[in-house]
Amino acid sequence: MDMSTDFIPMSVFAESSQGKSSVEGKIYHKFDMKPHDENIEDYAKLCRERTNKYMTKTRQIQIIDDDGGIRMRPMPGMLDIKSSVSADKKKIQAKGPENKRTRRDPEEMEKIMFKLFEKQPNWTLKQLIQKTDQPEQFLKDMLKLLCVYNNRGANQGTYELKPEYRRSEDKSDAQQTTSR
Repeated sequence: MDMSTDFIPMSVFAESSQGKSSVEGKIYHKFDMKPHDENIEDYAKLCRERTNKYMTKTRQIQIIDDDGGIRMRPMPGMLDIKSSVSADKKKIQAKGPENKRTRRDPEEMEKIMFKLFEKQPNWTLKQLIQKTDQPEQFLKDMLKLLCVYNNRGANQGTYELKPEYRRSEDKSDAQQTTSR
């Protein structure tokens, strides 16, 4: 033990049962404990082992036999999620990087969209993705430019051409039929 009498600005504090803290005294002598020089390597090894022991995680992994989830009960409203999630995973796996959709030229896409809306006035996003084979985000951007989304009514959840495009189509059709 090493004792030092240097000025050490330390005090002893105590806390009462009411939660108030008070100064109990000052420290005048400081004692430091060091291992003997011959045991310093053993002490260093002990410190390293102690540090490593507390740094390792005590989590354990157990493999549970597949019992079909007998002990697990689904939360209310969670029954259909499992089947829809697995269906989505199958779709994603089937798609793969080799089957990625490529964007067409925007002018070409406009023509295709106009032709589709000539056949049928209202389309859902899924139907348009299937018909055009375009990436969803690109198709959404095109739909924002050309179409109106129906939130209510009989055609809820579908897109239809904006009125200005419908009129221009009708006029161009009328001009083509009169010129023939």
